Amino acid sequence: MRLLGVLVLACVAGAVFAADASLPDLPPPPVLDANAVDDDLEPQVTIVKKKDMVVEEYRVGGKLFKIKVIPKIGPPYFLIDERGDGQFSRQDGPDASNMRPPQWVIHSF
Repeated sequence: MRLLGVLVLACVAGAVFAADASLPDLPPPPVLDANAVDDDLEPQVTIVKKKDMVVEEYRVGGKLFKIKVIPKIGPPYFLIDERGDGQFSRQDGPDASNMRPPQWVIHSF
């Protein structure tokens, strides 16, 4: 049984080494500057403070895609433009989905 395991391991190792030998030489990756930032991908945040809430507007390329509303009373929530058509839908957390659990009546007394 051990001999069979050793043979299988040898075949797999031989196939891995054969695959490494057939790879073409690739050029090295380009050197990236650690301080370089792509301004088009970085969201611009505008903070508007009102007397009863704080509104943070997130824009990329000048287009508004997310609004965070932080009321004085209650938890913060997000308005997100999911399709890019200007229609915002509410989400109660940054990773919350719009999925609502089913609330079926199974039995009533």
